Amino acid sequence: MEAVLYEKLSENRVQCNICNHFCKIDNGEKGVCAVRKNRGGVLETLVYPKVIARGIDPVEKKPLYHVLPGSTSYSIATVGCNLQCSFCQNADIAQMPRSSGMITGADINPEDIVFQAIRANCKSIAYTYTEPTVYFEFAFDTAQIAHENNLINIFVTNGFMSHKVIEKIAPFLTAANVDLKAFNDKFYQKYCKARLEPVKENLKTMKALGIIIEVTTLLIPGLNDGREELEALALFIKDELGPQIPWHISRFHPCHQMTDRSTTPLETLKAAYEIGKRAGLYNVYAGNAPELGLENTFCHPCGAMLVQRTGYNTDSNIKDGKCPNCESKVYGIF
Repeated sequence: MEAVLYEKLSENRVQCNICNHFCKIDNGEKGVCAVRKNRGGVLETLVYPKVIARGIDPVEKKPLYHVLPGSTSYSIATVGCNLQCSFCQNADIAQMPRSSGMITGADINPEDIVFQAIRANCKSIAYTYTEPTVYFEFAFDTAQIAHENNLINIFVTNGFMSHKVIEKIAPFLTAANVDLKAFNDKFYQKYCKARLEPVKENLKTMKALGIIIEVTTLLIPGLNDGREELEALALFIKDELGPQIPWHISRFHPCHQMTDRSTTPLETLKAAYEIGKRAGLYNVYAGNAPELGLENTFCHPCGAMLVQRTGYNTDSNIKDGKCPNCESKVYGIF
């Protein structure tokens, strides 16, 4: 089907405006994501409605810790991604159109996705596993129907979409977990084939539009785990987004094109956690390392335990969105 958010250029060329690559695509060619093709001066999406992955996940798996803890999220994806991360954890589907030229998946319409989510008693639909920006048309149509049926919509995203995408989806998007992969533009260029600044700006735009955001950083030994870089990243979250914004520090395991790196040491995760807390962030979490016990939520003013987590099991004490001890409002939806 015809894509949204593009403009026609001379000689049957088009410019895609779906993400910050702003690809200018010749007739017969595809954009960086390899799932949007120019056919005779018309930009088409090649993945609508080919769903490659579906699952019912704990919302904590996204990870989202401040959006309906303990609930499940109906999670979907098509193939494709607009980034080329060397450490991609879902490369088999995210990079498939680029690596093999294949675009596959089961044809499922948005109405059926919403029906299946409701039937499974999910409280949300998450557009995840790959990058929702590249299947934006399908995500947008599904999100509208989900919103009409009192389901919340969640993007799990690299944050490299265009401002126009955020503005278009904002009325229907409740929450997003955004990968802030590093606080170093050279890292983004070398290991992701992208840039840092658009992600920072998009985080601020999402916040301004009222979207609940949580930030995730995968710590890769020797590449993005330096103390000064993490201090700058934590201060960006606090000063530009707000101290209440959750920061998930995730443990890296060797994968895809980055099998030469070791698993993130637990000491590095603990040090990053302390950096976030010292920077003034209220909600810092260490992920993929349950042995550290740094996944619980506490009330910032009084220190009371609000949500206790063991794996994906949660025990929440929050009442009407407030701390039961001091009645301070807790960031998110509870």
